[in-house]
Amino acid sequence: MLVKPENTKVIEWPTSTIWFDETGILYSISKKAPPLSLEETKKSLLEFKKLIGDKKICMLVDVTHSTAASSELRDYVAEEFPKFIKAIAMISDSALGTMLANLFFTLKTQPYPTKMFKTEAEAKIWLQQYL
Repeated sequence: MLVKPENTKVIEWPTSTIWFDETGILYSISKKAPPLSLEETKKSLLEFKKLIGDKKICMLVDVTHSTAASSELRDYVAEEFPKFIKAIAMISDSALGTMLANLFFTLKTQPYPTKMFKTEAEAKIWLQQYL
């Protein structure tokens, strides 16, 4: 499970906590929160795009507390993520989080690499090839 760093700017979103590490990897911890509506997701994604600018990024996501999303929401995210994602590594301390992440990426094949890991260290090593 990811732990928020001490001396880094951390941003709290409705469904996640995010920050960038020193290499530019975006870390994200999913919160125990109900899924956003499609409109809320669109607004959040606009804010996210402002944060990252015009570049593609690598993400390391702790999906332990991920919640199921509607097919409409999954479709929207699957359409938008390729515009700014290079690769996504995921970790989880729960079978449900692992299952939901695997389900999303199985139902919606993405044009960027995705992989599930047991530890943050393994995930970060794998992501570094895409920086």
